[in-house]
Amino acid sequence: MTDSIAGFLAEITGSGVEISVPAIDATEPVALETVTGYLADDEERVDKELAIAEFLQQVAARHPGTTPPQLVTSHLQEEDWGQNWKKHFKPIQITPRITIKPTWEEYTPIAGEIVIEMDPGMAFGTGHHASTRLALTFIDACYDAGPPPPQRVLDVGTGTGVLGMACALFGAPEVLAIDNDPDAVAAAHENIQANHLADRMMASDRDLSTVQCQFDLVIANITSNVLTDLAGQLCDCLAPSGHLILAGILTGEQEQGIHKTYTGLGLRHLATSYQDEWASLHFAR
Repeated sequence: MTDSIAGFLAEITGSGVEISVPAIDATEPVALETVTGYLADDEERVDKELAIAEFLQQVAARHPGTTPPQLVTSHLQEEDWGQNWKKHFKPIQITPRITIKPTWEEYTPIAGEIVIEMDPGMAFGTGHHASTRLALTFIDACYDAGPPPPQRVLDVGTGTGVLGMACALFGAPEVLAIDNDPDAVAAAHENIQANHLADRMMASDRDLSTVQCQFDLVIANITSNVLTDLAGQLCDCLAPSGHLILAGILTGEQEQGIHKTYTGLGLRHLATSYQDEWASLHFAR
């Protein structure tokens, strides 16, 4: 439960988080863990706090019989918040071949490892959330499966651009990353520049309906209801032997619904991966 909350908090705040366990008190039956995140005090703060509270309710409902998580907030001076969240945002290894690091941290990769350097900005996709990790694991597998690796890639709902950047760093010569959130497109553009990928990857706010070409790999890490609504368009974007990676899906009813929807459109289900209460599905044309 704690890891799931920490991942969600890291993604929605776009900053590092800290997990701490207090010393066990003989008078207390359980030592409760604390997950600390840092949220900018801007026009989006209230909406993000509501989203966090809603997520905690979902977590509590999925873990009956445990102490329900509680949301507690306090205000920090700007200079304190700016330093505190950065000290908890460290390089994170997603797979043996993929590591994500913030721009201010030093990291030396091993042979064959790609390093995605990024600042989260105001977008989703730092690598802490289970859905991002699951999608990256499937991407790694696609580029490790042998020739030919995916050449043309479409990343729908790109957020920070992390999924598309992984493909570009693995060698994809053409990656289109789209998002309807201007802040996400701006963050993705900056991260593309920081990773020197502007010659092979582009971030855009164009609508999926305007994308007419087909891709070897299509990735979408967004909510289950949107994945359902976009199913036909996503399938239309797949090349004849293309692969589709979907994430942002809760296990159980949502996972089953996505499987039924996409196999019903003629796709072949290859695999499903799980972490915490999240699922990622891999299909092929």
